[in-house]
Amino acid sequence: MAQRVRYPDHIEPLVEFVEETSPERIVAATHDKLAAGTPVKEMLLASALAVVRSSDLPPGHHGGPLHPLCGLHAVRHISGRLSGEYALLPVIQNVTVANKHIHSPAMGPYVLADAKPVSEKDDVDATVAAFRTAVSRGVYNACDHYYLYLLERLSPMQVLELLLEVGVPKNQLDDHYFLFPVFTWRALEYFGWDYAKYIGRAPVRYVTRPTNPAMMLDVDELIKKYELLERDLRAKTGDDETAAITALADEIGRCNEFGEIPEMLARALGGGLSLEGAGEALSVGGSTLFLRSKTGNPMDVHINTGANTRRYLLRQPELSRRIKLQALLVWNTGPEVRMAQRMLASNVQPEPERVAALTPHTQEQLLEEIESLISRLPVGERLPTAGLASWRSTDEVKHAAALAQQYADNDYAPGPLIDVLAKIACRDNFTEMHAFKHHQATYEEFYATRPSLRWRHLVAAVQASAISHGRIQDVFDHAAEVMHF
Repeated sequence: MAQRVRYPDHIEPLVEFVEETSPERIVAATHDKLAAGTPVKEMLLASALAVVRSSDLPPGHHGGPLHPLCGLHAVRHISGRLSGEYALLPVIQNVTVANKHIHSPAMGPYVLADAKPVSEKDDVDATVAAFRTAVSRGVYNACDHYYLYLLERLSPMQVLELLLEVGVPKNQLDDHYFLFPVFTWRALEYFGWDYAKYIGRAPVRYVTRPTNPAMMLDVDELIKKYELLERDLRAKTGDDETAAITALADEIGRCNEFGEIPEMLARALGGGLSLEGAGEALSVGGSTLFLRSKTGNPMDVHINTGANTRRYLLRQPELSRRIKLQALLVWNTGPEVRMAQRMLASNVQPEPERVAALTPHTQEQLLEEIESLISRLPVGERLPTAGLASWRSTDEVKHAAALAQQYADNDYAPGPLIDVLAKIACRDNFTEMHAFKHHQATYEEFYATRPSLRWRHLVAAVQASAISHGRIQDVFDHAAEVMHF
């Protein structure tokens, strides 16, 4: 009879704390442990290990370990940038959502078994072939065992490539088939690869579970058409590509049919643009599309998180060029990216005339106005009864973006605005880490993008903050009482 996984002695008691504390007590209890000196890294590791061991993946992607694990990369960085008690809030949010899923009847009771590695003839190539066969049949339990064997014999990035061979084609069914393994690998870079044998099993089981057949669409044909595997493709970008990246970003940002974007990218790469340059253009063009979107759905952040994770992959020397190209060229296929296409404004936003009509503000005045405007949005009253996909942004959301554009046009200091947005993200628990992920993605993209283009990311970050604020923030309210904010 299989036994549940038991973790190393130094972390097991903290994992049991996350699993066994009642949801009513978890906010205060987590704060008390952190305030007493429990390191942030250990608390987040315990949160990850607990949600993997004691909550199941339900149909779809809402629930179980998916969102708590996907949020870890953002949470640890946002916590590191904030000071004082505010630095504890992202950690408390992550532990709380993990605890919520563990105690939810929709996701448990569940036990992650202490599975053993399984191979085919103790041969890596044969086991890889068996893994791929199991994937094609949706036999995720077998994939789980094969993964544990391959993890001992391949590098982490080689294993990730195997998962992306599965997740990239399935991106068109759900963005998370791609995002879940990549975000988990970014968390494992922080915790250490020794924990991949536990934490990595959740995305393995998710991406390899049975689905409707998924094709690679036409991206392999595009790769072939522009000879992107045969030519000497430039990897790194430079100042000499600024004009080409700007033109491609603008072309992407103006398009109304997202299905045209893969050919834009492939054509640019075939014309000599670097892989990094194509990723940067996609990211900037994506922020432009996000700003054009009139969505009021706070979960629709994968335009930016999807571009950010792809740029992360482009920087990994161990990954093959083929998987990098395929990942880049299917960005537009994710359902939560495609949703924005149905709600696009006809022209780039914020509208220049709206920004021009604003009263001039100093940096401090703009920071105060942006924070005040978003904070005034009523808590708990912004939950329409219609489905999330039909929610539309209010005029206040677009006004916040216009204020942010004035901030950008004046080239004010980015740091203070980033700090304000980080604190606003800490209030959210409705989106189960989406607000944190979007904030971290736009932060990283701002600093990874050339100065002439980077402000689009922070303007998009302000719009996203205004969309997500005030939906549900009871975890923040409880924590604020404990911390006496």
